[in-house]
Amino acid sequence: MRIAVPNKGRLHEPTVTLLERAGLRIENGADRKLYAETVDPEVTVLFARAADIPEYVADDAAAVGITGLDQERESGTNLDELVDLEFGQCRLVLAAPEDGEIIEPAQLAGKTVATEFPRITREYFDEQGIDTEIVEVTGATELTPHVEMADAIVDITSTGTTLAVNRLAIIDEVLDSSVRLFARPETADDEKVQQLVTAFESVLAADDKRYLMMNVANEDLDAVKEVIPGLGGPTVMDVAGSDDLAVHVVVDEREVFEVINDLKAVGASGILVTEIERLVE
Repeated sequence: MRIAVPNKGRLHEPTVTLLERAGLRIENGADRKLYAETVDPEVTVLFARAADIPEYVADDAAAVGITGLDQERESGTNLDELVDLEFGQCRLVLAAPEDGEIIEPAQLAGKTVATEFPRITREYFDEQGIDTEIVEVTGATELTPHVEMADAIVDITSTGTTLAVNRLAIIDEVLDSSVRLFARPETADDEKVQQLVTAFESVLAADDKRYLMMNVANEDLDAVKEVIPGLGGPTVMDVAGSDDLAVHVVVDEREVFEVINDLKAVGASGILVTEIERLVE
């Protein structure tokens, strides 16, 4: 199975890290290589531009691809979205000069909108029944209203800072995007693809979770259970050579500080907190 992943930019490192956490460490993946093997002999990685990945998958050059929802939607490939990988979050927004007269999408009827995402932009305006002229640009989209190339823009933003610096105000949100795992509809249910889905989901499930281990006296067990309901309840085991019990539980990271204090108060000792790489539910 070949996985297409971004070859550079802000999505590259998080994608490689995700693969490693999922158990697919890349081997011999030096810079400028197009392909790399993984520790699984049945899985290889194809490095490609994020915008090209949907086409690689659609054309069967890769079984699955990891790229932004915005890139897949703009490609028009109609791939199946298998997992939201929960990084690379951004918004595709409609914006116009903050001191101008345009404050809502309907006012752009008969006017010009510049964008690097003409397909998504056309679909957005068509859905609203607004007839606009779409001008495709390949960079510096924020400048186009100020040099009279366009009346508004549709562009990617994460924080809105760049738009504000260029004196542009957001009028509407066109698309909420993040990085997803995509496959062709006819291969989405293949066994190897589903194994990858399970691996990624286990990594996501482990995020913001911590594994707690502690020693608990028999008579304190019920009190301990009251303060750590945990994921499906705690695991309780005998401790060799001791009358104590070993209690293991998964808790949300944000609860760890309070839970540890509560555990100490009801008699738990030797409390150990560790991170979790993967959690298969």
